[in-house]
Amino acid sequence: MKDKYFIDTNIFVYSFDKKSRKKKKISYDIIQVALEDNSGCISSQVIQEFLNVSSKKFDPPLLIQDSIKYLNSVLVPLCEIYTSADLYIKTLEISEKWKYSFYDSMIITAALRTDCSTLYSEDLQHGQKIQSLTILNPFFVSS
Repeated sequence: MKDKYFIDTNIFVYSFDKKSRKKKKISYDIIQVALEDNSGCISSQVIQEFLNVSSKKFDPPLLIQDSIKYLNSVLVPLCEIYTSADLYIKTLEISEKWKYSFYDSMIITAALRTDCSTLYSEDLQHGQKIQSLTILNPFFVSS
């Protein structure tokens, strides 16, 4: 069985990037594999963040019908965790211990809760291990 991975919002945003073909391809491939073999997942937070960014910061913004199509065909099928009081409590503990912001800690907590071994994110510390989770920046190139 393949290791399970969690996909942060920035990966979805880059899959629409018109400026960096490399980041777009890497992101698209991560999402495609997740959909094909159920190896990747997200949380409701990722859905909320993506829909917000795609409707306000994309140039041009996604049309409502395109957002709904993407939501139903990509985001919802990958979503495995929704917010709860227990998730918030664990998020606060992760934030205190690892010194990440509340929202970054929610992503980390969701990845841990879904038993992922890898969290793909450009925004967090590449290579850091938090419990059983390793954070990887898929765009990282060592010098």
